Formats: sequence, C-alpha cells, structure tokens
Amino acid sequence: MIPFVDLKAQYAGIKDEVNAAIQGVLETNQFTLGSEVAAFEEEFSAFCQAQYGIGVNTGTSALHLSLLAAGIGPGDEVITVPFTFVATVAAIHYTGAKPVFVDIDPRTFTIDVNAIESAITDRTKAIIPVHLYGHPADMDPILNIARQHGLIVIEDACQAHGSEYKGRRVGSLGDMGCFSFYPGKNLGAYGEGGMVVTNNAEYTRTIRMLRDWGAEQKYQHVLKGYNFRLEGIQGAVLRVKLRHLHNWTEARRQVASYYDEFLSGSGVPTPEAMPYARHVYHIYAIRTRQRSEWQQALQAKGIQTGIHYPIPVHLLPAYADLGYTRGDFPHAERAADEVLSLPMFAELRQAQCEEVCEAIAEMLSDQVASVEL
Repeated sequence: MIPFVDLKAQYAGIKDEVNAAIQGVLETNQFTLGSEVAAFEEEFSAFCQAQYGIGVNTGTSALHLSLLAAGIGPGDEVITVPFTFVATVAAIHYTGAKPVFVDIDPRTFTIDVNAIESAITDRTKAIIPVHLYGHPADMDPILNIARQHGLIVIEDACQAHGSEYKGRRVGSLGDMGCFSFYPGKNLGAYGEGGMVVTNNAEYTRTIRMLRDWGAEQKYQHVLKGYNFRLEGIQGAVLRVKLRHLHNWTEARRQVASYYDEFLSGSGVPTPEAMPYARHVYHIYAIRTRQRSEWQQALQAKGIQTGIHYPIPVHLLPAYADLGYTRGDFPHAERAADEVLSLPMFAELRQAQCEEVCEAIAEMLSDQVASVEL
C-alpha cells in the first residue's frame, strides 16, 4: 500500500521531540493559549516574514476574523475563486458579506488576475486570492488592482506554508495572510489550528480580541467576540514541526521532481510552477478525463489518491443562492472534473513514486490498446 499521506511516518521521525513538547504543556497546565502559543506566533510570523502572528483554532477562523478585522460585513462583496475548499467561501458568508467569484488560471489553479477588475462593484471591499495546492497566486497584479480600487487583500495561504512569490513568503504579501494547521497540511497540528499573519498592528489587536471573546483583558469585553483560541498543546507541537518544515518542504519538492521526471512525455498534464513561484506541493494534482477509472485502478494496485476538489463551490447546493450555474466558470469546472491528487508526503521514496507512475503508464497503455481494438 502506498498511502496518500503518511502521518505515522512523520511522527516516527520526531517522536521524542513531540512527546517532550506535549509533556511540557501537561506540566505547565497552559492548555489554552499560553507561552507555547505565544512563542509559536513569534516563530511562525518570522518564518512568514511578517511582523505579527495571531494563533486561532482553525484556518477557517483565521479567514473569518481577518475579514471582520478589515471591517467586512453585510452588504459588502468579496472576490475569490470557486475552485477552493469550501472554507474560503464559508468565512465570507459568516461575516454577512457576499462571495463574488472569478475563474481560475488553468495552469496554476489560482485566481485569473485578468478577470478580477470586471467583478469589482461599488460594494467590493476585499479580494481573497487562494494559494491553492501550495502554488502562490500572481500577487503583484492583484495588489496593484487592490491599491487602485482601495480594496483589502487577504491571502488564503492555508495550503501554502513556506511557498514564495518572487522570493517573498506568502502570507506577508497582502494585508493579512491566513494559514491552517489541519493535521494533513505541510505544517500540521495534532488536531485543529490556524493563524493570521500581518504587518498591521491594529488588525493584530482586533483579531487577538475577537479570538478571545472580544476581550482586551479578562472580563473586559471590547468587541462581540468568539472562542477561537489556539490550544497550548497544538502550539507546542507546531513549534517542533516548524523546525523541520524546511527539510520536509525540500523533500516534497524532490518528490514532485520524481513525478515530473517519470511522467515526462506521457501526455499526462502535471503541475506547472510559474517562474515567480516556489511551489511547496501540498497537493500534486495531475489531470485526466478518466479520473474515476484511474482512481479505481490505482486503488486496486494499492495506491491511494485524492480529489481536491470534485465540485466547485458555485455548484454546491449550499451556495446555490448565489445564483451561479454550470458554465459560469469553465476553467474551475473542468479542473474539478479532471484533477487527481497523487500520494504526496516528505517521506515518500523515489521507488514509490516510480511505482505510481508505472501504474499510470500501464493504464495509458491499456487505453491505447482498447482504442486500437
């Protein structure tokens, strides 16, 4: 069996460090926020080349509170993409604002910067570019458009820990950057977790209050807030993992290079990294019009795969009220029909990558044979 993700292998390599970190929290009893979370906030914001970090309970909450800190609310519109995990859009909905979609660039799966301006109205207040699969969106045009129209830019970097745009870390490029530490992410907690990074002191102050019941001091509730605090154990675990993230990222990039090499010349569309991008390969997604057949055939050979994401948000029943229909965003819809995520984790070996690609080559050969018949 070649798993899609192998968190057990990751844990085996850092077991002693993690266990000691958790034991430290058990001894201090700082289970909610506390010194480990505060230290992780400093370390991760520095990693992102940002001045401030605010730990929260999920990446979704990071997006939600960033929007609130920016003053987004009922009657406002926020531009983003339909080809993303639903949390991007849910966070906009939580504020009472309206998500407005534009299509993706089919090469990168990130927002089509040429489609943004036509979606701007007098109600538009923000843009949320999604650094999908670990590839950064093309940020310079986005930031230029935002400046021209007085818009806030909130980066959804939940899949892009350590990804770079023109040598700068994502999350520090816009007004705020949002990260998820869901266990399967490149930097994952042992539970849920998220963070907002920013260079804006006022946004930082507001989000710190909003995550903790709107209180600036205990029982001094300045805002109507939420219970979105990051747990101490997660902060401790993430501090350990952050020390390994660079090596894990380089390993993922090596895995991607193996796939690129073994699939070269096969005709299978593989991920394309733009010249401005340092891709961190949270997901390695190929494309095929025979996705169901390929997924079943790979599973039969003991190879696990994933689909990220099979239905674009504008076609989900939950968001039918936005009024979009099939055909509105053809690149997003085609990607949703075709993407197939291959196994991707730092401990994946070259021989395993070759085995996956040999299985794909066998399927391609079978397809050619069936056509000839």
